[in-house]
Amino acid sequence: MERNAYFDNAKAILIYLVVFGHLIQPFVAESHEMNTLYLWIYTFHMPAFIFLAGFFAKGSGNLKYITRLAKKLLVPYIIFQVLYSIFYFIIGKEAWQTGVFYPHWSLWFLFSLFSWHILLIFFKKIPPTIGVISTILLGLAVGYIGEIGHTFSLSRTIVFFPFFLLGYWLTKEHVFWLKQKVVKVGSALVLLVIAVAIYIAPEFNSGWLLASKSYGELGATEYGGIARFLVYLTSTVMAISVMAWVPIERTRFTSVGSRTLYVYLLHGFFIQFFRENGLFEVNHVVDVIGLGVLSLGIVWILSSKLIIQTWQPFVEANLSIIRGAYGNKHSKHQN
Repeated sequence: MERNAYFDNAKAILIYLVVFGHLIQPFVAESHEMNTLYLWIYTFHMPAFIFLAGFFAKGSGNLKYITRLAKKLLVPYIIFQVLYSIFYFIIGKEAWQTGVFYPHWSLWFLFSLFSWHILLIFFKKIPPTIGVISTILLGLAVGYIGEIGHTFSLSRTIVFFPFFLLGYWLTKEHVFWLKQKVVKVGSALVLLVIAVAIYIAPEFNSGWLLASKSYGELGATEYGGIARFLVYLTSTVMAISVMAWVPIERTRFTSVGSRTLYVYLLHGFFIQFFRENGLFEVNHVVDVIGLGVLSLGIVWILSSKLIIQTWQPFVEANLSIIRGAYGNKHSKHQN
């Protein structure tokens, strides 16, 4: 079946924002404007990405499906956990030693994605409204557990699961409803208002958007549940608003949407190298534009055919492309 350009466009835009967000993170403490941009991106980019992951999680939950899923997600997780440990050691990063169940940096997503699929086996048997509400309540409650954190990616798995489940239950017709003109106009207003609100609001801890810490760690033991509920509302409205503006036509970058896993897993080698060596500074808007262009280049390179061919054994635990390339070369020599 032909891929839908709208969803590939959405994933291409979101993976670009993932890279750009990670690239500008070291500079948010130095500039209120950079911090606003960073927080604005983080209000929606992972919730929207997770929603799309759930939208395409329509497969069955039998043993064969789970086995295939483990190969697709857990095997690359273990491989890249080792690769990033080696890479961190080489570049001199202190946190290079970590257990297999304490995900390096962005690898939490693979572990959580596998967990969401497993949880889906149970939750898809529950009526949609009850299921989504119950996962939101779980997301609110888990913040009160002081031991919750990065291990097993448990906090993020539970907190972000409502977006995954919502994506599972919604149809293409539901999503394309967002393309109405009145929705797009309202969405543009939402994007602007939230940006202004972030800019003028008191200091806001980005940990609320990262969903990896308990309320106690965020300094909000008493009102943490209320704060997280407001974050849920903001992230949902922002994700909807962004999705409303995703183009439906094929573009030069549409193909990137089918290769986002490669970009996601590999861009950390660039980002962490840049951070450890302090290669960039942000002193002017031109510098921000430059980082935006650099992010675009990283996405373009990591979604290229050469990268796919080289890294497929690690990302997909599949040697088919290498075998095919070798076979083609071997056939040419024979001819």
